[in-house]
Amino acid sequence: MMAATSFAALSGEFSSLLRLAAPPIGIAFRDVADIPDAAPIGGSYPASTEDGRTGAVSASCVFWTKAVDAAFSTVAEDHGNCSVGSYTHGFKSLGEVADKNDVAALVGSGWVGMEDFPHVPAVKDRPASIVYGPLDRMPVEPDVVYVRLNAKQAMVLDDAMGGVKFEGKPQCHIMAIAKDDQQIAVSVGCMLSRVRTGMSNNELSCAIPAARLGEVVAALRANADTERQVAAYAAADAARFGRTSPH
Repeated sequence: MMAATSFAALSGEFSSLLRLAAPPIGIAFRDVADIPDAAPIGGSYPASTEDGRTGAVSASCVFWTKAVDAAFSTVAEDHGNCSVGSYTHGFKSLGEVADKNDVAALVGSGWVGMEDFPHVPAVKDRPASIVYGPLDRMPVEPDVVYVRLNAKQAMVLDDAMGGVKFEGKPQCHIMAIAKDDQQIAVSVGCMLSRVRTGMSNNELSCAIPAARLGEVVAALRANADTERQVAAYAAADAARFGRTSPH
């Protein structure tokens, strides 16, 4: 188990090395619902849809944006409005969400086929709760570190690690890849999540196994001088051509 002070220090160095615009958050999948040091997300739910969906937020990915400011805990019901997120985070099986109206809407639009769902990674062990919070102030040890990256930051991370896993929709399935497979995963995002979270068009989502964060920081640190040398060479070489024509 990594000490909280270690995660705080790693969070700061990680943010500095990649020049992150938003701080990293920690995500912890717990087998108990009562987390003494993380208050429940709370709040009132909107009226349920005709198929019974409601929750603390519109989708599980929205918790990623809320966790920048404070730590809190969530249970299955808090995630219940989004069938896809409930499935990928391990709260519900595919059979429990297959008949929901939001799944039907996604399938009906052609965004995804029912035959695709069994191939979407999902957290294997059903959690009793999930805790979210700023990585440098997590009240419990995280399983996953989540960060928002731009294209250059994703490039630098991929280069330093010798390759990361790049994924598409739904972007929340990168949680399962990081937690269960211990792989670093970057998602280009999905329209479902971008609309619900209000993510910038320039941002990508990245999930890192928390146990590997020290390795990631060390690799970024070691690769930083290489990146500077290549950038300096490219700039000097390009300067030989002066101002280039757009045609």
